[in-house]
Amino acid sequence: MASRRLEVLKRHLNNNNLSVKLCSAESNLITDKEFNYTVNHGALSQSERRFYETNGYIIKPDLFDEELLDSFSSRFIDYCEGRIPKGNITLMKDISLAKKGATGQYLYNKAQDILYDEVFEKYLFHEKLLEIVECFTGPNIKAVNSMLINKPPDSGTLTSRHPLHQDLHYFPFRPADRIVGAWTALEDVNIENGCLIVIPGSHKSQLLPHEYPKWEGGVNKAYHGIQDYNIDEVIPIIMKKGETIFFHPQLIHGSGPNTTKGFRKAISGHFAASECYYIDLKGTTQENIAVEVEEMARKRGTPLNIQEIWYFKGRVVRGEERTL
Repeated sequence: MASRRLEVLKRHLNNNNLSVKLCSAESNLITDKEFNYTVNHGALSQSERRFYETNGYIIKPDLFDEELLDSFSSRFIDYCEGRIPKGNITLMKDISLAKKGATGQYLYNKAQDILYDEVFEKYLFHEKLLEIVECFTGPNIKAVNSMLINKPPDSGTLTSRHPLHQDLHYFPFRPADRIVGAWTALEDVNIENGCLIVIPGSHKSQLLPHEYPKWEGGVNKAYHGIQDYNIDEVIPIIMKKGETIFFHPQLIHGSGPNTTKGFRKAISGHFAASECYYIDLKGTTQENIAVEVEEMARKRGTPLNIQEIWYFKGRVVRGEERTL
């Protein structure tokens, strides 16, 4: 199956008429000229769409029942404790907590690529979630990234914070306006336990250069960030358990450290119109992350290029598979 998917990918990348076809597909998704960042699907009100146009994010409550939310947290802990095999899921460690000998959920800050897990997939395929996602991507939706994000109590070195960044930095496909992130709080999220922080309206700016911040105590793997921003523009996003924030991939965001003795868990996915197309990152501000991701893939025994890696990470969750 992997070889067949790779052949499909190569045909997409070698198709000289691809950009023309995609421009046509993209124009079909945009039916309301007042809005650049949403499509006329109906699950968002006009005022909600205008808020997203202005700010680059919107928060929706009550998409999931509490039992389902708790099952995601429990599943993550099962992986951290080694009660179930990881399979293709990558568990990422907080570097400073690893040095202190932490174990279980006190060590791991992320479960990456959870899209094919029988419990976690219930998030990515959730009908209420996808009804909102379709307002940004259109009807053909591919989940391109999936993770459960854990923020254990900080070790004292502030490695539990996440530098301000734009998610588009990691994605080798476009158009950006047909991509959306969804991030659901699995417990109450506040400043003390490291809530998201955002710069409203920053989605309207260009994709900025990213690199590792020069923080004392170090930075976790692949935690790239922008280096030049106005701290006065940053606002915290306080959320209740079960609330979901949808945000544009160019929105500048990050998170603070967890200064409590508890955890801050969230489940997240990025979705794109399956009409999106891959771009060449060579010579762009994204080349550094492409090199790093390809190197990590080689160390795991999967020597793929950045486009192939993202192709295999994805899964159609609604509608049809197209060029992505």
